[in-house]
Amino acid sequence: MFDRLLIFLKGLPLGEDKSGKGFGKDDPRLAVAALMFHVIDADGDRREEERKRIAETLSEAYQLKGDELNTLLAAGETADQEAIDLYSFTSVIKRHLDEQERIHFIELMWEIVYADGDVDELEDNVMWRVAELIGVSSRERLTLKHTVAARAAAAKTKAK
Repeated sequence: MFDRLLIFLKGLPLGEDKSGKGFGKDDPRLAVAALMFHVIDADGDRREEERKRIAETLSEAYQLKGDELNTLLAAGETADQEAIDLYSFTSVIKRHLDEQERIHFIELMWEIVYADGDVDELEDNVMWRVAELIGVSSRERLTLKHTVAARAAAAKTKAK
C-alpha cells in the first residue's frame, strides 16, 4: 500500500526555483514536505518517528539522499514555519494532482500522522482542513483515516 502511495509522488512534476537549485514555491515536493511538517507539529509534540517517516517517504518518493534530501526537509520545514495559511501549499497540490492522486496524498498524510501511533485532535483538524482545501470529501478522508488506523494497529500488533 505504501509503495502505491510513493508511486504517485514520484510522478509529480518538478518545480525548481529560478536559480536552478532548490525547490521553488510552485514545486509540489516543497508543498508536500511543508504540509507533512505542518501536520506533525499540529499537536505541539513532534516525535522522532514522525520526522523519520517524513524523511523516508520523501527520500523514496523523489529518490533524494544526503544533501538533496536534507535541503528538501529544511525547505519544507522553513516553508511551513513561514506560511500564514495552508492555501499556499494546498493550491500547489490541487494544481498538480488529479482527484485520485489527491486522495492518495491524504492517505499518505494519515500515514505520517499515525507514525507515532497516536492521533491528536489538532492533527485530525489539520487533516480535515487540508482535505477540504484540496477537494477530498469528508467521507473519503474518514474512510482513509480508518483504513490507515487499522493498518497501524495491525503493524503494532505484529511488532509485539
